[in-house]
Amino acid sequence: MTGYQEILTDPSYAGQIVTLTYPLVGNYGINDDDLESDRVQPTGFVVREACDAPSNWRSVNTLDGWMGEMGITGIQGIDTRSLTKRIRSGGVTMGAIGDDLDELHHVLEQAKAYDETDFVGKVSTKAPYKWGATGKESVESPDPENRVRLVVIDCGLKFNILRRFWRAGSRPIVLPCTVTAEEVLAWRPDGVLLSPGPGDPRRLEGVVSTVQGLLGKVPIFGICLGNQLLCHAVGGETYKLKFGHRGSNHPVQDLRTGKVTITSQNHGYAVDAASLKGTGAEVTQLNLNDGTVEGISIPDARASSIQYHPEAAPGPWDSRPYFDEFIAQIRSGK
Repeated sequence: MTGYQEILTDPSYAGQIVTLTYPLVGNYGINDDDLESDRVQPTGFVVREACDAPSNWRSVNTLDGWMGEMGITGIQGIDTRSLTKRIRSGGVTMGAIGDDLDELHHVLEQAKAYDETDFVGKVSTKAPYKWGATGKESVESPDPENRVRLVVIDCGLKFNILRRFWRAGSRPIVLPCTVTAEEVLAWRPDGVLLSPGPGDPRRLEGVVSTVQGLLGKVPIFGICLGNQLLCHAVGGETYKLKFGHRGSNHPVQDLRTGKVTITSQNHGYAVDAASLKGTGAEVTQLNLNDGTVEGISIPDARASSIQYHPEAAPGPWDSRPYFDEFIAQIRSGK
């Protein structure tokens, strides 16, 4: 119902066509504040009806006008709930948007499979930067006192992750996905964050190697793709879900406390629990809808991760305490 601007700027949707089931989209327009990256990330957007007369005090553009400026194709008049049922039954499929059916068939026949493309390399920052109270800052900007130095390996980062970690008392330093373990440690981090991102984690051998070089040397926390990278770093495996976990209101249970959290999710791959046997990693959280792994921990390496999005944007705020908890653990040395 809300959050379409955050969804359209979420790097985890890079290279995908996104469809929303709520019938009217765009009713509060587009604003300058709710961006989760520097650009629109999906290649296409499908809605039942796009509102052409938004009403909100922050609105500066319509959905259609903004997408046109960004050069992104959208289509309305589609029965999006029927489309969603088709995906749910048949699984995620290749798709295209256009006005010539023969041409679309040709495009799909020639298209490279989504899993064969390195989208992380496309969405990751090309140069390091720091994050402060007002957003992006140069790497030369001074670090405020009494803040935890948190190096973020950007595989498809959402700005709200940086906002939440800043509010938790850290100084985020964002580095490209191509960074090595030695380069990360040269920043003298108090902790490392493995960010979310798009695509198949098995393609990211370089990032996995970096994580392996950091394990046991600095506290690590992973979010979404970061959970899968941590799994691969200890020798585990991941697999592709039939239609992925998208949107809000996914129930997740913490196996250590029994507590259930309602979460926001956006991923197409999952950790194979059986593959973690003997690796030193343990499953800590499970999805109550389908039993998939939602969190792992490696106690001996001071590393842990979750599969969902604690920063939401959009979605419920139940899991926001993870930001404060990770910074508190770093400060206490645990």
